[in-house]
Amino acid sequence: MNAKTFSALAEPNRLDIIDLLLEEPLPVGEIASKLKLNQPQTSKHLRVLSEAGLVEVEPIANRRIYKLRLETFKELDKWLDSYRRVWEARMDRLDDYLNVLQEKKH
Repeated sequence: MNAKTFSALAEPNRLDIIDLLLEEPLPVGEIASKLKLNQPQTSKHLRVLSEAGLVEVEPIANRRIYKLRLETFKELDKWLDSYRRVWEARMDRLDDYLNVLQEKKH
């Protein structure tokens, strides 16, 4: 994962765009309308997301349809998995410790 990906995701409007695109690919006008943003602002956010490899555009007739690039999200999930394992192990140890404390009370 690179800093560009995280920087792109750090902006709340961009996260909202990602959430919308989870449901279905959309043209820029619909994204702007659903998020109550103006079209130039939405286009700028989409450009940042595209440069970070998070979305891709598919021109259909005179419309530009944006959709998520699943490969990037798979890479992000793989990267996060190592941290998930660390935190799961820590939570398991905490759970064991709390069980020991409960047993001492009884």
